[in-house]
Amino acid sequence: MAITNFIPTVWSENLYQALDKQYIAVANCNREYEGDIREKGSVVKICGIGDISVSDYLKGSNMTAPEALSDTVRELHINQAKYFNFQIDDIDRTQATPQLMALAMKNAANALANAADRYIYNLYDQAGLCKNLTVAGGDEVINHLIDARTHLMEKNVSDPKDIIIEVSPAVASMIMKAKINLASDNTDTLENGCIGNVGGCKVFVSNNIVQEEDESGMIHNCIVRTKRAIAFAEQLSEIEAYRPELRFADAVKGLHLYGAKVVYPEEMVTLSLTVPTVA
Repeated sequence: MAITNFIPTVWSENLYQALDKQYIAVANCNREYEGDIREKGSVVKICGIGDISVSDYLKGSNMTAPEALSDTVRELHINQAKYFNFQIDDIDRTQATPQLMALAMKNAANALANAADRYIYNLYDQAGLCKNLTVAGGDEVINHLIDARTHLMEKNVSDPKDIIIEVSPAVASMIMKAKINLASDNTDTLENGCIGNVGGCKVFVSNNIVQEEDESGMIHNCIVRTKRAIAFAEQLSEIEAYRPELRFADAVKGLHLYGAKVVYPEEMVTLSLTVPTVA
């Protein structure tokens, strides 16, 4: 790609598409609130309404006056700003395939996606229910996941397909060893990071799940939530190509702005699973 052929809108769209393919945590968020994000510190408004009452209808009787719905407005702050800035030397470019710049952009998208996913998983302690548990095997893990599913169903989550489970690779391994037929029959339809389902809830595995080590073992802060529990908004506010003044090279830099908020904490459960260290 020559610097003269760089079209920012095209490359921004390509980067967005690459990001979407890499996201796991972000892909499982509500992203309807993406709006006008100009800089770090911007605020996105999240509007909602209160519950609606249901009354008995009696033939021949007047209904009560329509109730006034209370509206709520939450603010999602764009508090994360990540950038990339790379160059490809002219000699390297002429000796490489024409796809070198495209590959570099794909790697940039992968790095940005990992940073955004890590940010979301660090919201684990804002769940409506947080449980600290010690597990020794996959059967125990599955039992705790089913309990978390039950908890969310009791919070009026009507369809288990609305619930997603996110675990670390080590916990995923424990689950798969206990439930060999975890994967869907149609593996071609599985999203990025999805390894199947437990109790009708899709299970996603990510290395960005927050893990902590203590004296008893490794703690894996796994999350069970609905897709609307966390809201996410992003913007690729800048992406441009340039020629570094002191180099014979093509360079590209970009700025990724985003923020996330736990909007429905009652629809999110964190299972801090301690896997004991094997002596």
